[in-house]
Amino acid sequence: MIFTKTKLDGVYIISPRVFTDSRGYFFESYNKKEFEENGLFYDFVQDNQSFSSYGTIRGLHFQKGQSAQAKLVRVIKGEVLDVAVDIRKNSPTYGEHVAVHLSEENQNQLLIPRGFAHGFSVLSETAIFAYKCDNFYDKNAEGGLCVNDPDLAIDWKIDMSKANILERDLNHPRLKDLEACF
Repeated sequence: MIFTKTKLDGVYIISPRVFTDSRGYFFESYNKKEFEENGLFYDFVQDNQSFSSYGTIRGLHFQKGQSAQAKLVRVIKGEVLDVAVDIRKNSPTYGEHVAVHLSEENQNQLLIPRGFAHGFSVLSETAIFAYKCDNFYDKNAEGGLCVNDPDLAIDWKIDMSKANILERDLNHPRLKDLEACF
């Protein structure tokens, strides 16, 4: 695996070594030993998967307090624009985001540590999205940022007038109002 740092501390693009032959391909999507050799110590406890159609935006979600989650995300089928927003109050990159193209073709993954809001937009006709979490989901610890917060200025790479977004994801607080959530 190749671990590439992003501009946000702790967020990595992880590219597997893909082996192809006449039968198809094989790769390791996770190897705890390789993660630890790169200084990344996680104990993933839950796997999640979603199916979405073109124009869907899921996010920007996070878990608060003791229920915060790190995530290792990837696309099994299709392609998405995956976004991580730094919401660590004392971070020099607070409020900044990275947007990474993940697809079944590039097989890349994004490692998002605790303290980030996360979301993605579906760029293909459909997408199957999977991720590991290092903490269990806690409904009482849910939080979110408004996906179209002008202060974040995220280009989701889709026409927002045709986007499929849950009303609650449009009604989450803006970054400037986030402190009230904690």
